[in-house]
Amino acid sequence: MTYKAIIVSDLHLGTEDSKTKEFLDFLHTHKTELLVLNGDIVDGWALDRGSKWKKRHTAVIQELLKLSRRIPVVWLPGNHDEFLRDIVPFTIGNIQLAEEYEYTSPSGLRYLIFHGDVLDIFTSRFKWIGKIGSIGYNWLLWMNTLYNQYRKWRGLPYFSLSKKIKQNVKSAVSFIEDFEENAVRLAKDRNFDGVICGHIHKHEHRMLNEIHYINSGDWVESMTAILIDEEGRITFYEHR
Repeated sequence: MTYKAIIVSDLHLGTEDSKTKEFLDFLHTHKTELLVLNGDIVDGWALDRGSKWKKRHTAVIQELLKLSRRIPVVWLPGNHDEFLRDIVPFTIGNIQLAEEYEYTSPSGLRYLIFHGDVLDIFTSRFKWIGKIGSIGYNWLLWMNTLYNQYRKWRGLPYFSLSKKIKQNVKSAVSFIEDFEENAVRLAKDRNFDGVICGHIHKHEHRMLNEIHYINSGDWVESMTAILIDEEGRITFYEHR
């Protein structure tokens, strides 16, 4: 099966926790006519702090370049790969760099696609606070790795500490709700039927105030993507 479009976000290439092998497996087994990279594909913040770029990160970029010889690839920078915003809009071959992308599904519905950090005051106006939060998240991922090594040794399934914290900390829940409502409001103000974001690493797929709100999740923990078929049906892929 060949999909009409696939949307992914938040690969965070350049970090230890980026799931490069799993993402390459996904690309090799899912054909599409259009690939949208919805921000934070490369983690420039982590690289600035000294994170090491590895061969497996290069392998993903090489695969994306290879794909672009056959299909259009749209890359919408996020806050972690904001260095690309210095050159948008820019097109080279089949690769298009832009701040946002307007997509019309085969069923005729119009979707506004953008990363979502512009809705987050901490990353769009107070960047240094956002970077402190990023360091904390990376520390939590490191703790999560150690904890799950212990769980694996005990024969227990994977458990996400960061997801548990997001679900139970009131301020985090409030932030996510505000993000979703603001994304929907923006789409509604611009007469779109739906909005597709990334950024908050929480995959979602539901109607909110008569707008179809979708979030692609991430390829650090969730390993999720959005698939749109030839009829315009939208489904989630979750790598397992």
